[in-house]
Amino acid sequence: MSIDPARFAKLREIAGQLPQVPGIGKIEIANDTIVMMMSPVKRHELAVIRIARQLNEQLPRTHPGHIAHGGADLVDPVRSRLRNPDVMVFPEEALDSEEAALLPHQVLLVVEIVPASNPENDYRAKVADYAAMGIPLYLLVDPRLGTGVIHSEPGYTDRRNFAFGDTITVGPWKLDTGVLRTYGG
Repeated sequence: MSIDPARFAKLREIAGQLPQVPGIGKIEIANDTIVMMMSPVKRHELAVIRIARQLNEQLPRTHPGHIAHGGADLVDPVRSRLRNPDVMVFPEEALDSEEAALLPHQVLLVVEIVPASNPENDYRAKVADYAAMGIPLYLLVDPRLGTGVIHSEPGYTDRRNFAFGDTITVGPWKLDTGVLRTYGG
């Protein structure tokens, strides 16, 4: 579902002012709504760092000029979506632009670390959004359960489950999930 482009622009303007609110971690726009998420816990951020590090070690061989980075926004103006994935793989040169956010065609992989609260967002809404955006790979990591899902193929028709401790293949990359920790452990 997309919304009126003028309304989406207004929501983006409002969202751009919200990160100044204490305790707010990420701001996203989906379904004609601004979604504010609490700042992530340390184990969440540890997973982000460890996954990005493994990807960045492999990217010079598989995709020279690309980086695995968190913190950048991803916008799909056609679908009126603004997302802020935990990690994305994209060309580093995409950051050297006046554009406020990356576009879906620039992104090879999105990674979401499921928060302790509101896991449905990552399991349902983001799966649908990233598939509709045409992003080739979506890695969902769930520290609540010590599991995850690799979504691939057009429309994410291929879904492979894994448990922490497995070495997984995500596209051309191998990741050791044994370095990940659950929220409780």
